Amino acid sequence: QLVESGGGLAQPGGSLRLSCTSSGFNLNTFVIAWFRQAPGKEREGVSCLNVRGDGANYADSVKGRFTISRVNAERTVYLQINNLKPEDTGVYYCARKAPRELYSLCLIEGAMDLWGKGTPVTVSS
Repeated sequence: QLVESGGGLAQPGGSLRLSCTSSGFNLNTFVIAWFRQAPGKEREGVSCLNVRGDGANYADSVKGRFTISRVNAERTVYLQINNLKPEDTGVYYCARKAPRELYSLCLIEGAMDLWGKGTPVTVSS
């Protein structure tokens, strides 16, 4: 399973770091993605990272503010969110890309084969 943590209430302009860890499999050997679902909206992919940790994709809406990284020794993938905006509010999920799917699909829900339960982020003053 995948487990997210690090969400919470933050002020606009602030920062949060979300974490994604795994149990039952070695997270280090999979492409991991972060998705979010804002209230009343569909879930969208925001970032994904290759196995080596040297190739990341970002949704246009978060480029320059979100940074995805992984620390294999910790078996953890992080999502650093800076300059938080109210529109960043939502539930953030990490997901594992199915090995059979192309890396280019790593922000597509249908390419994921395992999901965490999500961690909520609320950005409000």
